[in-house]
Amino acid sequence: MHNDTVESYLKKHMRTVPDWPAPGVQFRDITPLLQNPKVFRVMIDAFVHRYMDPDMRPDVVAGLDARGFILGAVVAYQLNVGFVPIRKKGRLPFTTVEETYELEYGSATVELHTDAVKPGDRVLLIDDLIATGGTMMAGKKLLEKLGATVMEGAAIVDLPELGGSARLRTEGLPLFTLVDFAGH
Repeated sequence: MHNDTVESYLKKHMRTVPDWPAPGVQFRDITPLLQNPKVFRVMIDAFVHRYMDPDMRPDVVAGLDARGFILGAVVAYQLNVGFVPIRKKGRLPFTTVEETYELEYGSATVELHTDAVKPGDRVLLIDDLIATGGTMMAGKKLLEKLGATVMEGAAIVDLPELGGSARLRTEGLPLFTLVDFAGH
């Protein structure tokens, strides 16, 4: 990786798509990070090395629908812990708990199986990106309903101007992100 930091290395490989999904939005596309095997490994290793530390090691990794599944499953596998999907409403077959949160227009609901975590489990909650923080906050509340502790939220990208990361930290969730992007 030469003298690159992980952040600058990943930024170089990300794609920004202007005016998607709406005019004025600069969409930060992480799919190129997944396509290149070396870049994918550098990204996953950045998470794994942090959470291999005994003080930071989770009992389980929870991933948010849908790109949090990609990261979370690989990180959980590397840490040799279980993986739990937090799904959009209506996708899980067993008994669930649910949490509804506000979106820019309307609301959304996420669900978790009632046997996904046990009381006292230390959970790493992972997603691709933090924008307004609504999805991650809903995931945190779901895990806490089942008695788990969310030790940290993790994401590849933080969009700090949208206020989500500040809100999550104010609500008591430590965060770890690899790349900060100013602007929307």
